[in-house]
Amino acid sequence: MSSFTIYPAIDLMNGNVVRLKQGDPKEKTIYSTDPELVARNWISQGATWLHIVNLDGAFKDQENNNLAAIKKILSLTKNDQIKIQLGGGLRSLEMIEKTLDLGVSRVILGTIAVENIDLLKIAIKEFGEQRIVVGIDAWEGMVRTHGWTINQTISALTLSLQIKQLGIKTIIYTDINRDGVGGGVNLDSTSQLAQKSGLEVIASGGIYSKSDIMAVKSAKLPGVIVGRALYEGSVDPQSIFNLQEHK
Repeated sequence: MSSFTIYPAIDLMNGNVVRLKQGDPKEKTIYSTDPELVARNWISQGATWLHIVNLDGAFKDQENNNLAAIKKILSLTKNDQIKIQLGGGLRSLEMIEKTLDLGVSRVILGTIAVENIDLLKIAIKEFGEQRIVVGIDAWEGMVRTHGWTINQTISALTLSLQIKQLGIKTIIYTDINRDGVGGGVNLDSTSQLAQKSGLEVIASGGIYSKSDIMAVKSAKLPGVIVGRALYEGSVDPQSIFNLQEHK
């Protein structure tokens, strides 16, 4: 049996749980002022992983804005049944180490995978490939970094092949054009990226319905990140978490 995981997204900005439309901080919706309560809710409904993004770190290098909220969520994982992946503004070895030391299962690295490949190499060697996931965010196939604000000249596929050579096994691929708008995940480009790169590709961006999630599962991808659909009720939490399979 292959494994399939649904990652509820908890995006943090100034200590609040928010969702952005296509990554634009001006298109922000605040869903909760209590991230710990949100995390407890998803766990009680059947989540086994949480996907946390420190948006203040991603946009403004103010990684400490959400530290209290992150620590409260991590306090829920002491029994090791719940795991957390966390990204946003992790652009130094010191920040990666600090984050892992908090008890995060794995960190998501984005910008440094493009701009500081040597640092990524060191991080993989230092902490192991199981604790490093690379987030590849793309607009029409081309990578964007720094909270999706800077266009890069490298394609998602080329970057995937480069980081695979370093030992990376898993990436999170976000089609920015679909993110936060509920138009359905870009399954074609995500599946092609998985096939051509040979990496485990977690789908992200655009999930609206249970059928969207089932399509990702049917495509044999290892997981999917779900945000706005959970917060706005277009999917039933228990129903979708029941789709999970674990080896």
